[in-house]
Amino acid sequence: HVNLVDTGGDSVSAGGSLRLSCTASGATHSLECMGWSRQTPGGRRERIAQISTLSGITTYADSVKGRFTISQDKAKNTVYLQMNNLKPDDTAMYYCAAAVGSCDGPYSYWGQGTQVTVSS
Repeated sequence: HVNLVDTGGDSVSAGGSLRLSCTASGATHSLECMGWSRQTPGGRRERIAQISTLSGITTYADSVKGRFTISQDKAKNTVYLQMNNLKPDDTAMYYCAAAVGSCDGPYSYWGQGTQVTVSS
């Protein structure tokens, strides 16, 4: 089993930046992919960024491409999501997630979520 703890959410003004962190514990050797998804107040869910723990290859949703960057620190079993030029539409609950398979498949584990609120 893997436990994910995601932190770093806050309230910011449009144009601001935040960095989210997600630390994994447990059977982390089984993970091949880690990423971030978000759920808006309206209930829309979106898989926004992910990184292959093996190759370091990253992928992004079009809605965040060029503004968000996912990275990993393998020694700390931690992934980060640097979010720049935040917009009100980025307001959501952000969830760290991890998969035992590739980033093309479903996530196996989820963090508890961290709230990001962007005001105009």
